Amino acid sequence: MKINKANEKKRTESKLQVQTYLDRLKYAIESGTVKINFQKSRQIDNMRDKKYTNRYTISQLFPNEDEVEVLKKELAYLTVEEYIETVKDIRFPNKSEMRVFGKKYLGEDVYIKIRVELISIADASGNSSILVMSFHFSERDFKKSNFPYGKS
Repeated sequence: MKINKANEKKRTESKLQVQTYLDRLKYAIESGTVKINFQKSRQIDNMRDKKYTNRYTISQLFPNEDEVEVLKKELAYLTVEEYIETVKDIRFPNKSEMRVFGKKYLGEDVYIKIRVELISIADASGNSSILVMSFHFSERDFKKSNFPYGKS
């Protein structure tokens, strides 16, 4: 497992693991038992070109639409071919791993990083949550080699 400068351990899950993850994600979204937490504004955005921020990307791709509804729709239709990698944030080792995907919108690459937190049945609400950490135009163009399962 590689450790990058952002304190994350990266790995590639098997195609079956990614498909199972996506099937569960889609089921949770469609069942209405999942809450979307979108990091519209992030501290790191203060140091980057506004084009590469979550807020700017969502406003450009989905103007006048409810961002939570847009994210539910977009996350429900992610594919194995759009999967890039799985990362473990070593700063928060008790949190679930994050999955990274790449998708093209209006001819531009969009970087998507999500963390799904499954709440135990003992939790009163019974709801799970999805943290959408990143949904922004990619600062670098994606290459075929970024996608282990066939994105061209």
